[in-house]
Amino acid sequence: MAEEEKVVAAESMADFEDELNASLKQIHEGDVLTGTVIGVTEEEVTLDLKYYTEGVIRLEDFTDDPTFNIKEEVHIGDEISATVVRRDGGQGQIMLSRKEANAVLAWDKLKEFMENKTALTVKVAGVVKSGVIAYVEGIRGFIPASKLSLEYVEDLEEWLGRELQVRVINVDEEDQKLVLSAREILREKEALEKKARISNVAVGLVTEGTVESLQPYGAFINLGNGLSGLVHISQICEKRIKHPGAVLHVGDTVKVKVIAVKDGKLSLSMKALNDVAAEEIQEETIDLPESEELSTNLGSLFAKLKL
Repeated sequence: MAEEEKVVAAESMADFEDELNASLKQIHEGDVLTGTVIGVTEEEVTLDLKYYTEGVIRLEDFTDDPTFNIKEEVHIGDEISATVVRRDGGQGQIMLSRKEANAVLAWDKLKEFMENKTALTVKVAGVVKSGVIAYVEGIRGFIPASKLSLEYVEDLEEWLGRELQVRVINVDEEDQKLVLSAREILREKEALEKKARISNVAVGLVTEGTVESLQPYGAFINLGNGLSGLVHISQICEKRIKHPGAVLHVGDTVKVKVIAVKDGKLSLSMKALNDVAAEEIQEETIDLPESEELSTNLGSLFAKLKL
């Protein structure tokens, strides 16, 4: 055999050595095996275990999640870990359970999700008295009603079947409790959207808003489109006042000018509008009609003098 052929043959044996060793290993019930999905039907998933036979996970052994669609959520090439429940399923296959493997592996993964603040997409699978149920990694999770939305949730039934982005906020493997929340993600999205809207507001803009609250230091004005700003007490009017309530009431419609945009906050002024009006009046008194001619030569000035 030529030297090159010997090298190729050696490489080929090395390539398959791991697979050959895997095919000879002993598999026992309770072992956790990882395989590659090579087949998916509505009732089961088939895995390549790099063994002399294939592994099969039936739907009922895959998850307890009633909303889980095996054909939509499992794909050829996916890697799945599952526990051996029987070494012979009747046709020579190894019968596996992803649910049992999850009991061992999923909780560690859920802890990682919580530590990394991973955003997860889940579907609401059930409604209970004070919240809803969704599954993550096959584990039943609880989303309290207060964590579903930024607003008060009145009818939980309306959330059944909805897809949500959530984070894991509590993992208790000992008591088998998993708590999820959509609220944190919604808050972050709202903050980003608000920041983007504020970045489009120019200093000097004059607009109208509604007084939404009064504080000892000023008045908060709702400008619409999710934006609000503060009129400091010193910027409400020309005269000194002890409290904004001396001039303003909640619900009043007021005109304001944006005087500063800083750190995602809008500073407003009502007093500055008086300065603008004064400037406009001054400009009007200075402007002369186009028909009137002005002469600035010395002759015309002396002609008007009476000695």
